[in-house]
Amino acid sequence: MQTATQSANQSTIISTANQRYARCIDASKRIRWDIDRDVIRGREFDLAQKFLPDGLSCVDELAFLSTSEQRFLGQVQGRTYANMFGLVERFINAKVLEISRDHWLGDQTALEALVRFSDEEMKHQELFRRIELLVADRMPPGYVFAVAPNDVAAFVLGKCTWAVLALTCHIELFTQAHYRASIDGADGLSALYKDVFLFHWKEESQHAIIDELEWQREDAKLASAAARDAAVDDLIALVVGVDGILQAQANSDVAYFLSVTGIDPAAPRAGAIRATVLKAYRWQYIVSGVMEPRFQKILGSFVNEVQMQRVQGALAPLMYAVPDKAQAPVGMAH
Repeated sequence: MQTATQSANQSTIISTANQRYARCIDASKRIRWDIDRDVIRGREFDLAQKFLPDGLSCVDELAFLSTSEQRFLGQVQGRTYANMFGLVERFINAKVLEISRDHWLGDQTALEALVRFSDEEMKHQELFRRIELLVADRMPPGYVFAVAPNDVAAFVLGKCTWAVLALTCHIELFTQAHYRASIDGADGLSALYKDVFLFHWKEESQHAIIDELEWQREDAKLASAAARDAAVDDLIALVVGVDGILQAQANSDVAYFLSVTGIDPAAPRAGAIRATVLKAYRWQYIVSGVMEPRFQKILGSFVNEVQMQRVQGALAPLMYAVPDKAQAPVGMAH
């Protein structure tokens, strides 16, 4: 009787997952967009407009900067935002292609969902390459994206699939949080940049569902407590690695900003700018995703209390990084 019940429960889980994959396919077909026709539409960037809202850039916390200086610092961050997503989608796509192998001779609905996911990620990489070129044409020379995408991809893909899917789910959830909470209703943003975020968000909404399904499937493969502990170790290592990237890029971006604006790099306010940009990057790429209730719920269902405490301990030094006007961290902050 128990075996029959377990089999019935497993069949229900598989059926539910199949339906969710199918809904992602339907959404992918319905919202399909083109870079030139729907997003860029022959437009260029206007440096009189913001690229990121203050709720992401935190530039409004630097009251000693002029309005134009705040706007320019936000534009530097917006340029890095595009480059960062071009970077992360490289390793995300590689992992999606890898895990699709599990469905080659199995669930063809899941396989189609993953193939569409991969195709859309390739399109997103091209979109962000195009955005970098358009921004570079308008901004002063000297900007450097200090991260090698292939090196980062190799580092990330060297970790276990469970941890990579955890990071991927986290990333694609925070893109949704950014759009809903900051970008959607923001005033004064570049119309082109806003459209970049809008169309990116539309497809990432489906990707986050697939991430969750694949992460659940991978979690079911962890056959021992030691395997789960190792997976948590890898996730913590990825968080540390991401933070290292953010520190390097924050330093690069602030150096560029100081050189363009003529602010003395040794001045006390230069130190405040460095601290604020690092805070903004930690908020954008780590903390905002960690605070997402959906991410906390999924991760919490996979790990025990001791493992969750280890994750929280690794995140604790970063959880200060919340914009002054945002809600204080909850849940994983403690």
